[in-house]
Amino acid sequence: MWHDIRLLNGLANTLLGLVLMSLLTSGLWWLGHRPMFTLTMIRIESSTAIPLQHVSELTIRANTLPKLRGNFFTADLDNVRQAFESVPWVRRASVRREWPNRLVVALEEHEVLGSWGEDEGRFLSMNGELFTVNLAEAEEGHRLLQFNGPKGSEKEVLARYRQLHQWLAPLKLTPESVTLSERFAWSMKLSNGVSVELGQEENGTTLKERVGRLVMAYPQLDGLLESKIESVDLRYPNGLALKGVNSEVVVQETAKLKTGKKK
Repeated sequence: MWHDIRLLNGLANTLLGLVLMSLLTSGLWWLGHRPMFTLTMIRIESSTAIPLQHVSELTIRANTLPKLRGNFFTADLDNVRQAFESVPWVRRASVRREWPNRLVVALEEHEVLGSWGEDEGRFLSMNGELFTVNLAEAEEGHRLLQFNGPKGSEKEVLARYRQLHQWLAPLKLTPESVTLSERFAWSMKLSNGVSVELGQEENGTTLKERVGRLVMAYPQLDGLLESKIESVDLRYPNGLALKGVNSEVVVQETAKLKTGKKK
């Protein structure tokens, strides 16, 4: 072995390579832990065209800085992203490094549409996602709608709300609340305060037909009661039931309202 020049040269080159690699690794480790690479600045920006409304730098620092580990080179960006996404109002975060000691964080906020369920602080976003924030912050600047449904039904309830909003357009009324019961029956409250029972979706057109019946009959319904309408029940095959403060009327066939007849 000791007389094999080629083998000795190979061993020497291997040892030299290991030494150089060790020196390089040590040098990079030393350089990477210099104070100049300590994360000293986090720049927050919006990832959409909409400016951030609820996330403040103070909130960010209080919620994320204690969770950050490492420096410019060693910080785990996935962990950093998760830390920012744990902040109230933050829907999604993306993080990138900016030389030599800065993180740039682009945030997308939840856009609240309405409250969800009976628990204070739970809200439904425009994307059909549930999130938890302070009630006073959520109510700031606009009136909240109300939604309710079984666990996991958030996107279904949001889709139904949008359909109802479209179907009610001829009446210039909008749904102020939409509820899906545990038995999968739908109900809503209109912007004029009238409650509407829609019932279960028996097929793909059941609810649309029932709302269409309401739209057709509604302009003539006030005259059927001695008082203001409180609720409408559309769970009849071809009619509806009206309830006022002191009276109640069942219209068995809404089509007959056109001629002023009722039963």
